[in-house]
Amino acid sequence: MSTSQGKIIIFDTTLRDGEQSPGASMDVHEKVLVAKQLEALGVDKIEAGFPISSPGDFDAVQAVAGEIRKSMIVGLCRAKELDIRTAWDAVKEARIPGLHTFIGTSDIHLKYQLNMSKDEVLKSVEESVGLCRSLCRDVEFSAMDATRSDWDFLVDVYTTAIAAGANTINVPDTVGYTNPQEFFNLITHLKKRVKNIDKAVIAVHCHNDLGMATANSVSAVMAGARQIECTINGIGERAGNTSLEEVVMIFDVRKDLYKLSTNIDTTHLYPASRLVSHITGIPVQPNKAIVGANAFAHESGIHQDGYLKERSTYEIMTPEAIGYGKTNLVLGKHSGRHALSKRLEALGYRLSEDDVSKVFRRFKEISDKKKEIFDADIEAIVIEEIYRVPDKYELKHVNVSSGTVSTPSATVVLAVEGEEIKESRFGNGPVDALYKTIIHMTGFDAELKRFSVSSITGGTDAQGEVTVELMDRGVVSMGQGADPDILVASAKALVNAMNRMEFLKNRKSKDHPHL
Repeated sequence: MSTSQGKIIIFDTTLRDGEQSPGASMDVHEKVLVAKQLEALGVDKIEAGFPISSPGDFDAVQAVAGEIRKSMIVGLCRAKELDIRTAWDAVKEARIPGLHTFIGTSDIHLKYQLNMSKDEVLKSVEESVGLCRSLCRDVEFSAMDATRSDWDFLVDVYTTAIAAGANTINVPDTVGYTNPQEFFNLITHLKKRVKNIDKAVIAVHCHNDLGMATANSVSAVMAGARQIECTINGIGERAGNTSLEEVVMIFDVRKDLYKLSTNIDTTHLYPASRLVSHITGIPVQPNKAIVGANAFAHESGIHQDGYLKERSTYEIMTPEAIGYGKTNLVLGKHSGRHALSKRLEALGYRLSEDDVSKVFRRFKEISDKKKEIFDADIEAIVIEEIYRVPDKYELKHVNVSSGTVSTPSATVVLAVEGEEIKESRFGNGPVDALYKTIIHMTGFDAELKRFSVSSITGGTDAQGEVTVELMDRGVVSMGQGADPDILVASAKALVNAMNRMEFLKNRKSKDHPHL
């Protein structure tokens, strides 16, 4: 894929590096849903996974490759023949396939991880990139831990990779070690010293361990990089990756400074953020730039006064620009299917007729309980009905009894692999009773690490959104649930987390690499 001097290629790795966030694993169906949203965004390249890591990852990459028509679908592979051929088998049916191979280049990696000399690494680069290019037209090479590597050795590595057929060379800040000035100097050095650099696009892949991933990515672009590797909401290994929405809006808002642009349709940013948050179970922090709940909130009297007089006094972008344009009252109990369908489209959701019907049925149930249905309510319904795949456990019925003169108790009906079971237990409070009942029914021995409640909309009849975090023998699983009844939402969140825990335990995969 070529790029003009004024274009930034957006390479999204939510499905690969983003999935390495604790508890964030996605099944095949969920990955396809996220990939479709990334395609709607206008993402140039989607790194769909690491096919050699497990049969499940291979199937997911293959499924994404078969569904996506506009974006390049990239498979990650180590600089090993079996990895490369497996990755190619997974992406070869994509309309635009790509391969991304890598090897460590820092002295730390050479000594402790690879046990290889620099000459051996150079030979591996030549052979692996050459094999990739014999299979695929679009080949990316990454020097893992580049920012802690010897710069002269990097020049040799990238020169070899380009000569062997790489048309993109990636400079990863694998452990989030560098700073903007250092990174600018490194990219500048490579542009000057790699003799065949004009034959490849320079990419950067930054981690956020020191909170500088976005700044480092922008600095690299100023030095001449033209591809940014990033994830929705900045999720990823450890402290995460460069946030897609942040870098995209930086170049959108500051066109005057950078004179660069992306192919991203920014009105799909907020729906993408919500989708990834709900599917992974990882909430977006309120003060998160661009997509956080407080991103367009003004509390200070001075700020409010200025905003009411002229929005631009305290807003450098509008919520509408990222697809966050909220209306006060959207729909009610008398609204029809057509009105709901149109509102779903306005919110950025492109659903099939069957899916709209599912949402409409749930919408009618909610509208009988609430006087007013807001956009956030509709989004919660979509996530609940469409973007949640029934798994081993399905919540059927919940009844909770609590008060000042009675011991809290919960009665729960679960469908376990289709067979309904019922049980009641007591607890120290209603949520504790629910937790003990469901855990006992399923035989889980998991620790509840986090339980948080938020209101999706305002008012006493608002839908509540519950997020839980479970841990079992080092495996972390996140779950979310939404309902006007906060106890029902709690039960939904717990069941969702347990389904994810089952998925994680059954997923027999190797350790993922850390670019």
